[in-house]
Amino acid sequence: MITTVLLDLDDTILDFHKAEKEALKKALQKVGVEPTEKLLAGYSEINLAQWKKLELGELTQEEVKISRYHIFFEKYGITASPEETAKCYEQNLAYEHEKVDGALELLQKLHGKYRLYAASNGTYEVQSRRIEESGIKPYFEDFFISKKIGYHKPDKKFFDYCFAHIPDFKLEESVIVGDSLSSDILGGKNVGLTTIWYQRDRNITDHGAIHPDYRIFELSELPDLLKKLK
Repeated sequence: MITTVLLDLDDTILDFHKAEKEALKKALQKVGVEPTEKLLAGYSEINLAQWKKLELGELTQEEVKISRYHIFFEKYGITASPEETAKCYEQNLAYEHEKVDGALELLQKLHGKYRLYAASNGTYEVQSRRIEESGIKPYFEDFFISKKIGYHKPDKKFFDYCFAHIPDFKLEESVIVGDSLSSDILGGKNVGLTTIWYQRDRNITDHGAIHPDYRIFELSELPDLLKKLK
């Protein structure tokens, strides 16, 4: 029987793509750059690649914050300051907290039936404000945020920290749910957690070498799946 659910935040509960886009728009405008759809899409691609390097241990979070703008500005011939843009972006991001469709309803259904913990790669100051502003805080027992812990998913040390801070933690009664194969699912599998992949993009057919234990396409599928798990 499942008693404990670790939930990823960005693009599982909070809509990071929308938040990123709005925060970046405002940051670019602040440094005098017109935020066209081409630029926004280009940044998102570069940012994702830099976060993948962080997950592999090739970059630190502080390096990612700046390197993505150096690469982005160089690619598109933009002369703005990467440091100033990064600072403005983070300030804006903290106030973007729109939830993924069905996320609030999911939390309402699971709350009181399972112990819910957030497991998030992100900056503590930014995530803390987004958690407060979004209204999701009351549904969770605790929030584990990589910047505060000092390790990132999929690092085993991130999960070891989580387990050590969950009262009466039992691995066999716990699952992790998230949208990222390379951080949530790989990290969960590395420590023996049951993994549930929230596959928001139904067109993905190649999972590579990472195979989740279960998969859902809509958050509304999760409550019934949890009931079935023994």
